[in-house]
Amino acid sequence: MTFRSPALPRPLGAILPLLAGAALLPLAAGPALAAAALDGSKLGVVWAVPFVGILLSIALGPLLFPKVWHHRYGTIAGIWAALVIVPLYVFVGPSQATGAIAFAILREYMPFILMLFALFTAAGGIVVAGNIHGTPAANTALLAVGTLMASVVGTTGASMILIRPLLRANDNRRHNMHVVIFFIFLVSNIGGSLTPLGDPPLFLGFLKGVDFFWTTTALLGPMLVSSAILLAVFYALDTWFYRADAAALPLRDPTPDKRIRLLGTRNFALIGVVIAAILVSGLWNPGIVFTVAGVELPLQFIARDLTFVAVGIASILISKKEHREANGFDWEPIREVAKLFAAIFVCIIPVLAMLSAGANGPFAALVALVTRPDGTPSPVAYFWLTGLLSSFLDNAPTYLVFFELAGGDPATLMGPLAKILAAISLGAVFMGANTYIGNAPNFMVYAIARSAGVPMPSFFGYMVWSGLILLPLFGLVTVLFFL
Repeated sequence: MTFRSPALPRPLGAILPLLAGAALLPLAAGPALAAAALDGSKLGVVWAVPFVGILLSIALGPLLFPKVWHHRYGTIAGIWAALVIVPLYVFVGPSQATGAIAFAILREYMPFILMLFALFTAAGGIVVAGNIHGTPAANTALLAVGTLMASVVGTTGASMILIRPLLRANDNRRHNMHVVIFFIFLVSNIGGSLTPLGDPPLFLGFLKGVDFFWTTTALLGPMLVSSAILLAVFYALDTWFYRADAAALPLRDPTPDKRIRLLGTRNFALIGVVIAAILVSGLWNPGIVFTVAGVELPLQFIARDLTFVAVGIASILISKKEHREANGFDWEPIREVAKLFAAIFVCIIPVLAMLSAGANGPFAALVALVTRPDGTPSPVAYFWLTGLLSSFLDNAPTYLVFFELAGGDPATLMGPLAKILAAISLGAVFMGANTYIGNAPNFMVYAIARSAGVPMPSFFGYMVWSGLILLPLFGLVTVLFFL
């Protein structure tokens, strides 16, 4: 899709109907509704089928039936969501069903998608113009900058800003596939592990009550160790390929070196507003609470979410059209995320209820799988199970599943079970790099690189790279931080 002149309804087109639907929930629920939690011990595993179905659809749809998926993903997502909504009203009852859906939409989905909208829009207005020569040192430095940037503007934002400059820097090299692969490893995944802004799973943790800076302090060590090792391996590998390129006939450089310029920098201020809004929402408590469909919405949460909307609109108004065109900016990714995650947040409602039941629920076997013989939770099991599922399913809902499986109490998970929460967080963020479908930016970077002429590996070819490089690294992370 080509970029068109910014118009407010266009980026908000997938979000405003959801806001309108949320506004209608009180009419269906009535004033006396309490958003009581579902009793997961009374639910059967069949309630998890829609959740598994939508995750498999997201993972396999673009691969098995790409044309149908591209044109009908919203319809497919809506069908899976309906397979939860209708049975909830029929078998659980209108009051509890409306309360559970309202809570999922108003307290979890809306702040999640609005923050992504704000960061996506602001980052899309920032462009790195000019070109550098893709030497091993320059490429390593660019990957390091992107890795750090990912925790501030998000993995999607950092990937969008830096992938095209990286491709331009290496478009006269015969061997440049590995540069993009390591970019996916570092910028599109591991770099987003230091703040809730970095990767959607961590923001979901923040919405569940995890402190903003807990993520930074708890995950800093594994992130630095992993990034340093990957950057060192990349530098050695890139040096070998660079020398091989130098020994062959040189290719014409389609983008000669030019002075690097950063354009659209006012959007950095808007990203700062997003960060401030998140921090203030955790510190400011005026004690004013509105109740919608039985769901309590504190004033600070409402102010935060409205700030996200204002940031997105402001970025549309102040960014130059040519800057977004230079980034290949397109509203389709955020529309797709809005529709798919609306369904995911609905489909996961009964799953989270069943997980909350623990050993008394239908997922007792999964509880046993992540529990040591002495009855304590195993950080190794949480790290690898969260990670392996995040490799093939979306890492945000996978994070929620294991967060709930670990008890779901943020105070406990940040305290005595801090190692468990770290394992869940790292598994979701790090191992999203294992496949093209593990994290949203992965496939985007793959598609951009292919369109630029980079001979990217196939789905399974990429897994060979990630298996040889990342799995040993994650084994080391296990030994250093979880044993």
